[in-house]
Formats: sequence, C-alpha cells, structure tokens
Amino acid sequence: MSDKEVILTPEGLKKLEEELEMLKSVKRREVAERIKVAIGYGDISENSEYEDAKNEQAFIEGRVITLEKLLRNARIINSDEIDTNVVSVGATVTVEDLEFGDITEYTIVGTAESNPLQNKISNESPVGRAILGKKTGTVVDVSVPAGVIQYKIVDIKKL
Repeated sequence: MSDKEVILTPEGLKKLEEELEMLKSVKRREVAERIKVAIGYGDISENSEYEDAKNEQAFIEGRVITLEKLLRNARIINSDEIDTNVVSVGATVTVEDLEFGDITEYTIVGTAESNPLQNKISNESPVGRAILGKKTGTVVDVSVPAGVIQYKIVDIKKL
C-alpha cells in the first residue's frame, strides 16, 4: 500500500479508529491467550490450535499495520467542504438509471470506507468516477462489465 492520501468522512474515521482500538486492546490479548493455551498442549509441530492462533495473530498484526497507515494518511471531509452544486466526496447523490427508471441514492466516499451494500461507493469506482464533479441534471455514461449505463444526476446533498 502506498502512502497516498486516504479520504475519510468523520464517520469512516471513527469506525477505523474503533476497529484499531479493538484489535490492539482486545483481539491481541485473546489471540495471545489462545497461543499460550495451545503451547500448553505440548508438541507445537503438529498442533492445529497453535497454527490457527498464530495465523490469526499474523492477520491481526497485518490489519493493525494497515489501519495505522490509513489513519496516518487520512484527510477528513467535513460537511462544510461539500459543495451541493457538484458531486464531490462526502456528498449523497440521487441518480436515475435512464434505461430502467430506477432511482438510487449513493454516498461518495474514499476507497477505505466504501461499502456497496450500504450504497457507499468509492470516488474511484466506475460510478463514482463518472459522476464526480458533475451537476444536477447531468447525464453520465458509466462503463460496466455488462455495457454502458446512463445515469441522470437528480439531486446532490450533504451527508
């Protein structure tokens, strides 16, 4: 992971900080205890409990490093910075699929907090890239694996 700027909303920052704190204060202790118990079973060369605990420990430490780097390179988007005249990171955008008439509301976020299941899409995703910087009423073409989707930007509002 490079040292590129990570764009976060205040909510996204809070979630990452909470995850980091939980990993450092709770999960590290839990996995250390599991390793200690597994060592108590004797020969660790064929001890699956020990192997599982060591693998989890490696995952936790990798995630801690990743989160610390994300937070170190974070730029927080405040609602004061969001211009509702054009689509920007932190804005909630209502779009209409011109082929099917479906209306969808997306919140544009940085890649670190994107979650398509919650309609939080990255500014680097195909839809995010296509609508970023556009005004209400603009029609954009979004290239997707199935072809091209045309969206009309219906509304732009702050988080």
